[in-house]
Amino acid sequence: QVQLVESGGGLVQAGGSLRLSCTASGSIFDINVMGWYRQAPGKQRDLVALITSGGNTNYADSVKGRFTISRDNAKTTVFLQMNSLKPEDTAVYYCNFRSRTYSVSYWGQGTQVTVSS
Repeated sequence: QVQLVESGGGLVQAGGSLRLSCTASGSIFDINVMGWYRQAPGKQRDLVALITSGGNTNYADSVKGRFTISRDNAKTTVFLQMNSLKPEDTAVYYCNFRSRTYSVSYWGQGTQVTVSS
């Protein structure tokens, strides 16, 4: 079993920055993809960014050029650097660790990001 613990959310003014972290504990040998998703009130959970074990990254169009996903060398922690934040980035952000085939998938508890205008 894998447990994910997130940190780094909070309240920031538009144009500001936040850095989210998500650290895994437990057996992660079958984890190939690490990602961040977000869910705003009344909306579905959407992909923000992901990074593969090979280092390939993918971003939602809405965050390209502003957000950067990265991971540590041990591949137990994934980061999301969020710059030039906008009010529309306000949401609960969830990290996800999964296998490439989705046979295993683990979620963090979520961390609130609020961007004021």
